[in-house]
Amino acid sequence: MNEGSLEVVTLGGGCYWCLEAVFELLEGVGSVVSGASGGPEPHPTYEQLCSGRTGHAEVVQLRVDPSVTSFREILEVFFAMHDPTTLNRQGGDAGPQYRSAIFCHSPEQRETAEAMIAELTSEGVWKDPIVTEVTPFEVFYPAKPEHQEYFRRNGNQPYCQFVIDPKVAKLRKEFAHNLKN
Repeated sequence: MNEGSLEVVTLGGGCYWCLEAVFELLEGVGSVVSGASGGPEPHPTYEQLCSGRTGHAEVVQLRVDPSVTSFREILEVFFAMHDPTTLNRQGGDAGPQYRSAIFCHSPEQRETAEAMIAELTSEGVWKDPIVTEVTPFEVFYPAKPEHQEYFRRNGNQPYCQFVIDPKVAKLRKEFAHNLKN
C-alpha cells in the first residue's frame, strides 16, 4: 500500500483490543494502532486512561486504502461490532473511555458519519437512540507496545475468549466478503 494514498480513520467503540482485532482483518486496512484520543490530558498512561478521568476514549487509528475499503464500509463494520446506543459503556466495560466515538479527519468523514447515523436511526436498527460522538480529530496517543496486537498475542486470555472472540466470529460471518485473504 502506498502510505500517501491511505485515509486515516480514528474510532472508539469500547475496548481498543476489540476494535483492533476486528479491523486488522479487513481488506484495505494497512495498519491498526490502539491508543487514546478525545481528551485534554497529554500522553495519558494506560492506568490514567482506565481511570476514565483523562477525557480520552480508547480508540484505534486505522490507515485504510479507500480504493479497496471506503470510509462508509469501515463505519458499517464499526456500527455492527459495538452498541452505539450505550453511553460510556460496552458490555462490562464502563466509563467515558469506552464511549462510542468517530474522530473525523475531514469534513467528508463527518458528513459520511452523520449521514450513516441518520440512516441507521431512520431504519430503526436499534430501539434506543445512537449516542455515538462525532467530533473533529485533534490528537492520537498510541498505546504502549504490549497493548498492540493484543488479541493476536493473547488469544487464550479469558477476556479475549469471552469478549473479543465473539466479535471476530461475527465479523467473519457478516463481513466475509470484506476480509483479507
